[in-house]
Amino acid sequence: QVQLVESGGGLVQAGDSLRLPCAASGRTFSNYAMGWFRQAPGKERDFVSGINWRGDRTHYADSVKGRFTISRDNAKNTVTLQMNNLKPEDTAVYHCAAGRAFGATDGASYNYWGQGTQVTVSS
Repeated sequence: QVQLVESGGGLVQAGDSLRLPCAASGRTFSNYAMGWFRQAPGKERDFVSGINWRGDRTHYADSVKGRFTISRDNAKNTVTLQMNNLKPEDTAVYHCAAGRAFGATDGASYNYWGQGTQVTVSS
């Protein structure tokens, strides 16, 4: 019931900021918890952040806590990952995802996925 398209990726330098919006289509967007995952070349997919369907509860991986902020605007059918103080180790393909269970860090708990956007952070 949800189609997701993320964008906003690019090449930045360490310490820079980047904003990744994810546009959703579908009548039931507001009923889903949303998450962001990332996958670097040769590595497994890692959980980055999650937000519940109301947008009043958030969850972050320790590696990004204090630097990244997830938010959503159900009226506009968007979820956004604001990334500050980027580090080279943040380099990865970032995917937004929709699921039914807030707080899940397992990608299998999410039912819908965007195509991904590349984030590259140089030193």
